[in-house]
Amino acid sequence: MVADVRDNMIKICGITSESDALGAIAQGSNAIGFVFAPSPRQMSADRVSEIVRRLPRDVLSVGVFRNAELHDIERAVKESKISAVQLHGHESVSDVARVKTIVPTVIKAIVCETELMQEFDESEADFLLVDGENPGSGEIHDFEPLERVTLLTPTIAAGGLTPLTVSAVIRRYRVSGVDVSSGVESAPGVKDPVLVAQFVQAARDGFGQQLRS
Repeated sequence: MVADVRDNMIKICGITSESDALGAIAQGSNAIGFVFAPSPRQMSADRVSEIVRRLPRDVLSVGVFRNAELHDIERAVKESKISAVQLHGHESVSDVARVKTIVPTVIKAIVCETELMQEFDESEADFLLVDGENPGSGEIHDFEPLERVTLLTPTIAAGGLTPLTVSAVIRRYRVSGVDVSSGVESAPGVKDPVLVAQFVQAARDGFGQQLRS
């Protein structure tokens, strides 16, 4: 059974080791992200496959790509056995549709202020990941534009989130998921178990309060 995380997604991204992946899952994360794009956290498909095969079936394994060719994405998906692809560049709506033919779940990252938000809401993306002007940088940004639009596609908040801020973002903007990388690290690509545990708990609290409000 392929993982299908539609609500209350807590994604720990930029995973570079099996111990960090399994630790995040043990703390309650239900989605794990691996960066295939150039980055201090970049991973190879064969290394990711070694980690993915150890993950529970109900955990979403996400490969992050930026402006990659379709054949490169397809090869990485096959070799790594990831269950989802996150497009973090200037990919078009048609690119989303093409990637959707090779993997069950597609996440499209968009800038929070972009006018393309509505356009991608009508695409075949399963989630819209709302980030800042420097996607993937971990920089803090304003999620306020989410209050001015009504999106049918589930949204994931990303960018500058920490254990101290994630609960408030979930409650205020009523997102379906959250994504963090540098906000739970002790060094680039090295997850801090205490910060991961605090982030997951804070996110759970936010989702719980979201349901009650």
